[in-house]
Amino acid sequence: MRIAFFGDVVGRSGREGLADHLPGLKRRLNLDFVVVNGENAAAGFGITENTANEIFQAGADCITLGNHSWDQKEALTYIVREPRLIRPLNYPILADAPGRGANLFEVAGGRRILVINLLGRVHMDALDDPFAAVDKALDDCPLGVACDAVLVDMHCEATSEKMAMGHFCDGRASFVVGTHTHVPTADAQILNGGTAYQTDAGACADYDSVIGNNKEEPLRRFTTRISKERYTPASGPATVCGVFVETDDRTGLAKRIEPIRIGGRLKETVPSLEAVIA
Repeated sequence: MRIAFFGDVVGRSGREGLADHLPGLKRRLNLDFVVVNGENAAAGFGITENTANEIFQAGADCITLGNHSWDQKEALTYIVREPRLIRPLNYPILADAPGRGANLFEVAGGRRILVINLLGRVHMDALDDPFAAVDKALDDCPLGVACDAVLVDMHCEATSEKMAMGHFCDGRASFVVGTHTHVPTADAQILNGGTAYQTDAGACADYDSVIGNNKEEPLRRFTTRISKERYTPASGPATVCGVFVETDDRTGLAKRIEPIRIGGRLKETVPSLEAVIA
């Protein structure tokens, strides 16, 4: 199976960048399934039905969220109606969070992919243990038995927590990828047990910015410790950042992982279809 994951879409620039580049990437890479993190899609904070529909229309099959899941209150009801929208799995039971933290999707040819969204706990909101949550989800839907691929979006601040999750899922998931910090890391690899891993996919955002936001307010806060206004997404051309993974049809484990960067300011990196097929 050929899977692509794209990091946090930040505001209008990120949505437009995805719309400009994702359809072509789907054709060039013969993608079977596309997952996009959309928790910053609506003006940098949360997601709405309209912004989600833009991402789906660009070619996403599933949207994951994160710590800004409920910043736009309509998301609390929209997620109940939209099974392709996935919030973090490890909300406390008492929270009775709406929607799903994991979902099984059918791909062409009858194949199935499980998508899981998790929220880390280091320097983040205090949710339940993401390791216990993913352990149960992987037991309930084992790779190679109940599904043909498993993708885990680990949305968290600490690189150590993301790396620990990759190794925890190694051999049980096809692909573990980190989100939230908006900066693409250079450690795309296949772990010893066959799970593809990258610490952070980066963002779909204008990189003439501070993690996708206009520079002035973050700089003011860092240099003066005084807040003047809320953060607003930068509006220049977006660089679309993500990761491509190809899995083995028999085991569901990864046999190839490559970073994707296209458009905007960062150096472009896109795997060639010829190399993928070879």
